[in-house]
Amino acid sequence: MTEKPQGEQPGDDSAAEEAVLKAAEEAAAGGATEEVATAKRELAERTADLQRLQAEYQNYRKRVERDRLTVREIAVSNILEALIPVLDDIGRAREHGEVTGGFKSVSDNLETVVAKLGLQQFGKEGETFDPTLHEALMHSYSSDVTEDTCVQILQPGYRIGERIIRPAMVAVAEPQPGTQTTASPDSEKSESDKADGAADN
Repeated sequence: MTEKPQGEQPGDDSAAEEAVLKAAEEAAAGGATEEVATAKRELAERTADLQRLQAEYQNYRKRVERDRLTVREIAVSNILEALIPVLDDIGRAREHGEVTGGFKSVSDNLETVVAKLGLQQFGKEGETFDPTLHEALMHSYSSDVTEDTCVQILQPGYRIGERIIRPAMVAVAEPQPGTQTTASPDSEKSESDKADGAADN
């Protein structure tokens, strides 16, 4: 039989093995923790990159859509501006009763199409004169108006949305001088004093 060295107890080998295994597990766990932290950091960086790219792409799409709409509006506006003299001719022909038959159908269709594209005609007799919408070509005084008023539309105005393509050419009448003056309270008082004095006499 082999004898164990003195001082060595049975089970010491298993305790040493357990200590070695525990140390190895801790070392492995420490390395795994470091790898997990590195992986998490890289994932956060890639996620931030992806979010930035997505935001840039959305901004690019919005910019392209905005530019596309702007180009369309400019193109439509240029076409409509070129058609305004044609619409003026149709208006003059209508005033003289010359819009009849096939020409009436064509003119009605043209006016419908330009209206669908956003061209709006403005300027009516009796409107208050607005220098941002109207251009006064004639001026007169009238006792029938209480403010500057468009009494005749010489040429209608056109706009697309809020943008004025051409102001309306109008004849303007303003109130007759002296018709707007109202008696002041002092003058009313002196008139009543005169009336009281006349009654006393």
